[in-house]
Amino acid sequence: MKIEQIYTGCLAQGAYYIESNGEVAIIDPLREVDTYIKKAEANNSKITYIFETHFHADFVSGHVTLAEKTGAKIVYGPTANPKFDAVIAADNQEFKIGKITIVALHTPGHTMESTTYLLKDENGNNHAIFSGDTLFLGDVGRPDLAQKAADMTMEDLAGLSFDSLRNKIMPLADNIIVYPGHGAGSACGKNMMKETVDTLGNQKQMNYALRADMTRNEFIKEVTDGLAPPPKYFPLNVKMNKEGYEDLDVVIENSNKPLNPDAFEALAETSEALVLDVRHQSEFIQGFIPRSIFIGLKGGFAPWVGALIADVKQPLLLVVDKGMEEEAITRLSRVGFDNVLGFLKGGIDAWKTSGREVDSIESITADEFSNRLKTSDISVFDVRREGEFLSAHIDKASFTSLDNLNNHLAEFPKNGDFYVHCAGGYRSVIAASILKSRGIHNLIDVAGGMAAIRKTNIALVENACPSTLK
Repeated sequence: MKIEQIYTGCLAQGAYYIESNGEVAIIDPLREVDTYIKKAEANNSKITYIFETHFHADFVSGHVTLAEKTGAKIVYGPTANPKFDAVIAADNQEFKIGKITIVALHTPGHTMESTTYLLKDENGNNHAIFSGDTLFLGDVGRPDLAQKAADMTMEDLAGLSFDSLRNKIMPLADNIIVYPGHGAGSACGKNMMKETVDTLGNQKQMNYALRADMTRNEFIKEVTDGLAPPPKYFPLNVKMNKEGYEDLDVVIENSNKPLNPDAFEALAETSEALVLDVRHQSEFIQGFIPRSIFIGLKGGFAPWVGALIADVKQPLLLVVDKGMEEEAITRLSRVGFDNVLGFLKGGIDAWKTSGREVDSIESITADEFSNRLKTSDISVFDVRREGEFLSAHIDKASFTSLDNLNNHLAEFPKNGDFYVHCAGGYRSVIAASILKSRGIHNLIDVAGGMAAIRKTNIALVENACPSTLK
């Protein structure tokens, strides 16, 4: 028996390759499926099943393409209603993969069809669970994302999650290995550990949601407390995962089109495409196409695209480093953004050489920022998340999370410079690009963000209570 976790950091997502006696099962595959196929071929094995823990909201699964390429059967838990052929497993239904068995345990709560897969070894002993978004390490799946549950509240779903955990998962032995669907950084939970594998026994000890003395009402209150609004692209990914999507190879072929500056500009004007610049922030600030949006590949790229652009059908034109075009297109496709019209051939240098206008962002060091704070009363905007802000922030800084930036444009001063910072310099440049695209140009970026600010003598407000939010 072989179990391999294939973890994708930018999505904080775990897919699983399980092999026994020449047969393979894949759990929650990414959209680019060649990795799984090549692994199976290298071991002279055949992919026979694709198990989906639920209809994912935060990424487009590879289930449809993988089934088409391998003939494997797609398996969902009870109540799932996909638009393509799939096995809808009954609760406790067993599936043989070589000498091992996978049992579908229906665990509704995160979504109604959510299912945990219990793996039994060749001797019939319980070995591991693949818990999807039902159970994370340190947390459980948020109960407010389920689609088509109009007759249920998130409190109702949280109650179902409580029942699923107590009746299906917690009775299992402590030595069971837990393989979750996501780790820290995913928007599908709020308190996940950085580790990606653990034992169930340890989770029973340290996961707040698995406390033995916890009442149903306590669970519902704690699980639903403090949930940030889900990213707007989530329902669109659910729709693609339920109804199907275009093969990634076709998406890449349609999108990987070099455009000279004339063609690029003409297409931008006629197609209402958004120009997305995916270079490093240090390069972007020095010169970029006016009104383009920066979301760099070397960061939380795909989730930020989904959160900030939201509409997966939005036409996109890319400014990307040479050789990174296909990676950018692939990573966009992971969250359903398939409508890339092409990329700027020759990059920003070609744009400049053509004599076209470029914009830039003023950026200063944290030391210079510290000097300016001492000598004048300046406006500072912190675009990190709420928890980061509450942990430590500059006194009198305004909290304006990047997630909700578009809802707070009126709060930025029209006259006089203001300063923007995040944790490390990535999100502040995203914010600056959005503000500039909205006609707000009187901003200055603080390079290195809070990490650099902490190395100065700037006084910080530590561990603030929520009432201090501005």
